[in-house]
Amino acid sequence: MSRPRVVVVGGGVIGICCAYYLAKRGAEIVVLDRDAIGHGASYGNAGVIAAGHPPMNKPDRVKHALTQVFDPTTPLYIAPRFDPALAAWLWRFSANCTTRKLEANMGVLGPMGHSTLELFNALVADEDLDCGYAASGYFEVCRTEFGAEHARRDVALMRSHGFDAEALSGEEIVRRVPSVKDGMTGGAYFREAATCDPHRFVTALAERIERGGGRLEAGQAVTRVTGGPQPAVSTARGDRFEADAIVLSTGAYSLHLARDLGCRLPIQPGKGYHRDLTDTGEARPRLEAACVLSETSVFCTPMSGRLRLAGTMEFSGLNHRMRPSRLAQLTTAAGRYLHGIDADRTNSEWCGLRPCTSDGLPVVGRLPGQAKVFAATGHAMAGLTLGPATGALIADLVAGAAPAVDASPLSPGRF
Repeated sequence: MSRPRVVVVGGGVIGICCAYYLAKRGAEIVVLDRDAIGHGASYGNAGVIAAGHPPMNKPDRVKHALTQVFDPTTPLYIAPRFDPALAAWLWRFSANCTTRKLEANMGVLGPMGHSTLELFNALVADEDLDCGYAASGYFEVCRTEFGAEHARRDVALMRSHGFDAEALSGEEIVRRVPSVKDGMTGGAYFREAATCDPHRFVTALAERIERGGGRLEAGQAVTRVTGGPQPAVSTARGDRFEADAIVLSTGAYSLHLARDLGCRLPIQPGKGYHRDLTDTGEARPRLEAACVLSETSVFCTPMSGRLRLAGTMEFSGLNHRMRPSRLAQLTTAAGRYLHGIDADRTNSEWCGLRPCTSDGLPVVGRLPGQAKVFAATGHAMAGLTLGPATGALIADLVAGAAPAVDASPLSPGRF
């Protein structure tokens, strides 16, 4: 019996995890990416595997952020322009920022978070992945009472879904993370979390796929997807790849391909930035653990001999233009919370596009009306976190097996 051929469109963390678990089920794998493998949003993210962390549609935080969206120095920024699609997305997103919807989303993302932790641990151990993986948790650090109250709510929500989260006072934060400046009001510790170098994780896993016979092609921008009983994709180079199944995992670019097949996905590209600071060994103290700076939504992650400052959410369309004010915000924000932040040590600046859905859940499943075309996108800031869980889920769905978690709330047909 011949092996089923699966074409995975997109070579970021989601696409590579899908390809890995499909290969484990015996599929012949072809991965196509418009750029180099792992060079999209997966390349420069914060590197934090934040299992169980609540999704974007948190009512209190979003209402506060929406009062400042046109200020380019705030965590959430919307570039002023005429964009009916974005306006419609924001309307739908705001309607989903309710306590009831947040709890419903956690009912879906909680089980995925528990499974992804197990899968990460098994992946790194079984495949001997050299990606700086450390299951050491991360801290949330708050300068204001608003931030501390928000952290306490997150802790309560996560604990109700079975995650080990702990609220901390400002004094406890400083004692456990000496790099944090005095004067913090509180925070939290999320024990069931991990960190890694995301690019090294993706490229190491991609190498394992190739070693097992998978085919990875960089510089292959897919321009069209054809459905039906014999699905295929066409690329800008003029190549055509037929398959037994197709998985669309191109992040923010997935909605255009899905639209060819009559499926409109309410996804907007949310731009994130990073600045990496070189660890010269002179700055003291070094950051002892990964932290998220609550009021600014900036993650600070020790990574491969450097400190990565990553975060912010910018809605400015499908582009990779970097705004200097957004980059400067990262070091400015970190300097308010942490000792030893020096923008002169910058050795990397980057931006990437996160695919954000209007209801706060990823899109994972078969496209409506298509028996052999699947989507795996819309993970917003949780792409790295949910990569293995999504890959395992897609492998089950493509194989026609019963998934370990309920996939129906993630279906592309829900919109």
